[in-house]
Amino acid sequence: MARHNLDKKELKILKALQEDCDLSKMALAKKLNLSPAPVIQRIKKLERSGVIEGYHAYVDRTKVGLNVLAFVLVNIGWNKPNALKNFTKKIQKIDEVVESYVVTGEADIILKIVTKDIPSYEALLFNKLAKVDEIERIKTLIVLTEIKYSHVLPLEYE
Repeated sequence: MARHNLDKKELKILKALQEDCDLSKMALAKKLNLSPAPVIQRIKKLERSGVIEGYHAYVDRTKVGLNVLAFVLVNIGWNKPNALKNFTKKIQKIDEVVESYVVTGEADIILKIVTKDIPSYEALLFNKLAKVDEIERIKTLIVLTEIKYSHVLPLEYE
């Protein structure tokens, strides 16, 4: 993956948009003490280059009834043909899996899962995850308290 060389103004634009992507271009320019035309040009450049992938509404999962957040450590049966490819196809069809990563350490993959409650997680575990043939072992970590949650990437903004 190529790293884009971003100047300080572009970094400030990224920080402001990560904090509030609803800002109008005029409000953003004013907040950054820049004129609107260059801000708009820079945003378009960041979008075209793929640095800005899109704009999203971040939904508070608990306010829509998704009260259980779990991280699931998965070990794959690597002896199965196309294990990772088949696992990936199956996991992408499970809506409750909101993120999935291949990792190092005691597990091969970590899944981030949200459900409305523990019985819903249990149903997901037994009715969906247990049916993924490529999974050899699962270890579930239920989040008790969220300490930090941020979408602002740690770039050198100043």
